[in-house]
Amino acid sequence: MDYKLRIGGPDSRHAVLLLPGVGDPPDVFDAVVERLHNSDLKTVAVEDVSGLDHDAVLEILNEVALPWVHLVGNREGAELAWGLAARTFGKFASLVVCDRTHPAIADDTGTVLAADCPPVELPTTLLIGSSLRRAGADSSGRLVYGDFRVVQLDGVDNIPSDAPAALATEIVLRTSPW
Repeated sequence: MDYKLRIGGPDSRHAVLLLPGVGDPPDVFDAVVERLHNSDLKTVAVEDVSGLDHDAVLEILNEVALPWVHLVGNREGAELAWGLAARTFGKFASLVVCDRTHPAIADDTGTVLAADCPPVELPTTLLIGSSLRRAGADSSGRLVYGDFRVVQLDGVDNIPSDAPAALATEIVLRTSPW
């Protein structure tokens, strides 16, 4: 495996895989991870998603011996997470994404990243900051066949670093059985 990982937290049956955006510093999820550990969640944070694809993520999960995880992504990491959640059965329990619509939904510039991306059949939360308009986020809901929430964080440019408590809260809500 050629990817640097930050693995931590209690030995829990619930684990969270965190995928950063391109250019995010390796410690972008540190404040989020601290809160997740306090909520009895194990974390695996990828330091850089450049060049990472679906097969590589599944290889990472196999190498760290995690049969299933809660999937979290920021920006480009969210693009990857949407595709993984849509195309991989039985590996992911929930999806939390930051500042990226479902790949088959046009973003604020009218760009569709992957028109062939299937719907997601997982409980999903989409957090949006300053870089994404609410209409595009709401439109993603039609391609989520499960519980779908949009959380708007006005004035936030990079959700993991600027709003770690809000992101951690949404992740914990998705990992809870209630």
